[in-house]
Amino acid sequence: MELLFIFQLLLYVFGGFLSLFVSAEKKNLNSWTHLVAALAAGCGLASSIMVLFRNAHLSFCFPSGITLFGPLELAMDPLSAFFVFVISFLSLAASIFAVGYSREYQEKKNVSLLGFLYHFFILSMVLVVTAKNIFYFLIFWELMSITSYFLVVYEHEKPAARKAGLIYFVMTHIGTAFITAAFILLYVHSGSFHFDSFGANASPLNFAWKNAIFLCALIGFGTKAGIIPLHIWLPEAHPQAPSHVSALMSGVMIKTAIYGLLRFLFNFLGTPFPWWGGLILVFAALSTILGVLYALMEHDLKRLLAFHSIENIGIILLGIGMAVFFNATNQPIFASFALIAALYHTMNHAAFKGLLFLGAGAVISKAHTGNMEELGGLIKKMPWTAVCFLIGAVAISALPPLNGFVSEWLTFVSLLMGFKNGSAGIRLLTPVLAALLGFASALVATCFVKVFGITFLGTARSEHARQSSEVDFSMKLGMGMLAACCIIFALSAPVITFLLGKVTQALFGSEALPLHFVRTTFLMDPAALSQLNPMWVFVVVAVTIVCVWADTGFVWQRKRSDRAELGLRF
Repeated sequence: MELLFIFQLLLYVFGGFLSLFVSAEKKNLNSWTHLVAALAAGCGLASSIMVLFRNAHLSFCFPSGITLFGPLELAMDPLSAFFVFVISFLSLAASIFAVGYSREYQEKKNVSLLGFLYHFFILSMVLVVTAKNIFYFLIFWELMSITSYFLVVYEHEKPAARKAGLIYFVMTHIGTAFITAAFILLYVHSGSFHFDSFGANASPLNFAWKNAIFLCALIGFGTKAGIIPLHIWLPEAHPQAPSHVSALMSGVMIKTAIYGLLRFLFNFLGTPFPWWGGLILVFAALSTILGVLYALMEHDLKRLLAFHSIENIGIILLGIGMAVFFNATNQPIFASFALIAALYHTMNHAAFKGLLFLGAGAVISKAHTGNMEELGGLIKKMPWTAVCFLIGAVAISALPPLNGFVSEWLTFVSLLMGFKNGSAGIRLLTPVLAALLGFASALVATCFVKVFGITFLGTARSEHARQSSEVDFSMKLGMGMLAACCIIFALSAPVITFLLGKVTQALFGSEALPLHFVRTTFLMDPAALSQLNPMWVFVVVAVTIVCVWADTGFVWQRKRSDRAELGLRF
């Protein structure tokens, strides 16, 4: 495990500099340096899975010349391992996709710089979720912000890219300022830069001190996550980056903020106050509803997907808000279930949003436009891309039998558990939030019926759409891997829930937590409100689709034969 983790970091560094020093005459080799990133992601995937299955810990301490801040320590506990897993599986698919996609820039841009920034962008995200020291965490956080900024303005000749980069640069550093303030307050209280000292010194924190730290962390990490009303940078920046980078920014970069927020809520600050959960739920509801409403008004494919990232961050925060409330009211089993819902949706969103951004990139690379009004009929020209995009659309719409349905079901049930077991205020709020989640899911389905219909069905509405063709093998493979993840993450829900239970067990400290939610192939909630067998859902839906398809084919064949018979008569 240790060697795989170190090898992952070294490969990202090697791949970045290899890409940077590829000569102009060998630009085609630069696209293949993305395979180095894919290999690094594979190492990260293997090491994180081993940590999760073994419930183990990795820790590396590198001597540092800066004695004031202590040595550089990188560690992987179950929470860090989960986020390394999410970063790695999406990076693996995006890197394979980029082998073909980056060729589009070879005659127009400095692809060596693109490869260098890409490798160090992924490296910085891995380092952020494994750092154990304030000073190095903030350095890696800034590295992530700077590399992603340069990727946003990669096509700097476009005014929209320069404007988006400026907004992103300002907003991300406002967020960093609040995160730094939260860490400074923790350091002043604990007298240490090391993460482990914060939880040990959390009990003596007084009411005002804890609230100040929480609010700074919420604003700082909420800005990076793109919650409403701190979202203004996200729909501007994500569409401007190259599409494989957009997939990473939307699928995993904003999740590093979720990681930081979870560290503060469940590690650094001790037992939270109930009103923290209520405040998070309010921001979550705003982000969920307004995110999808903004998306419904969009005609640009990548900008529409960016707004849906805001909506899905809201869904993740619904689970986190309920987990905070249950933890504050000494209900660890319920808190664990709600947090499992949030983590599960974090992983699922990375899969289907990454898939949708890669699909959008495939469309734009061949049709040379992201305006849906100028597309149409692409299912005939790009059938593989159309099928993969459709799988992503069904998953993000939370329709069975794909992964988005499972995690949104868990979130919905966690909200209903608040109605059954909470205080009067929560009993009033959670049914409303559950109804809003159902309403938002319906709006998402409506939105993606529009997106798929306008983009892939009908007839081509521009010359670009008529001249488009299917993408090459590496791009199809990258999309296919994520499409498979959308299916696998649904069918393996009991296993995933059990592993996520180990993550929450490490946070809440109860030995029996994972066993409360999994009964062989069933998922169950601790309030006995509902149970789900994802395999049976998949089988029922698959059989229904086959029957409908067969019936439709039979009717079509019967009409065809009737028309032929009628023609013979006359």
